[in-house]
Amino acid sequence: MKNPLSLIIAALTKFLAGFFLLSLLLFLPAGTIHWPRAWLLIGILFLPMLAVGVVLFLKNPGLLQKRLDAKESRKTQSSLVRASGVMFLLGFIAAGLDFRFSWFPLPVGVSIAAAVLFLCGYAMYAEVLRENTYLARTIRVEDGQRVIDTGLYGVIRHPMYAATVLMFCSMPLVLGSGIAFVTFLVYPLILSKRIGNEEELLRRELAGYEEYTRKVKYRMIPYLW
Repeated sequence: MKNPLSLIIAALTKFLAGFFLLSLLLFLPAGTIHWPRAWLLIGILFLPMLAVGVVLFLKNPGLLQKRLDAKESRKTQSSLVRASGVMFLLGFIAAGLDFRFSWFPLPVGVSIAAAVLFLCGYAMYAEVLRENTYLARTIRVEDGQRVIDTGLYGVIRHPMYAATVLMFCSMPLVLGSGIAFVTFLVYPLILSKRIGNEEELLRRELAGYEEYTRKVKYRMIPYLW
């Protein structure tokens, strides 16, 4: 594991890079920084992110390091990560252009409701991090890893992915862009492919996972899928 100073530098570098990249993707197409809903999204995304990062650094620096490592070694998963990146790129640019030219703006009430939904997804995300210390961003099985089947994992098999669906699909609604929302609907499709590939690995390499899938039948949505 990295020493504490290196971990802080890596985390802050990634945090600031994400902040500036999202700002560019939103404000350049919008042609202005005077876009309140964009600042709302930036606030509800990066302030909780900073808080979670600080808590992880203090309580579980090993998990923080794993969350910073986003490089996939498996070809299928790497392709899906790239597809997600393209979706985010196109979606945020579309939102900026939508604001600039008022193609398909959504009411302010939609953005407020979506912000609440986003924060609910973030709370779910934080709870999953608390429950599962094996939760790397890349698909792998660690030495000594065991199946987590309590808490949210006792209800659905992939609560982290469920949280990201809530968060990511609410983002374009926070921005008030109907066009961007349509773009972000690609994410659940990408995710379903990622989950299928991930579960093949877990069934093969993680002891007890096959039994877990029989105990917890639903992947992300109780009684549906």
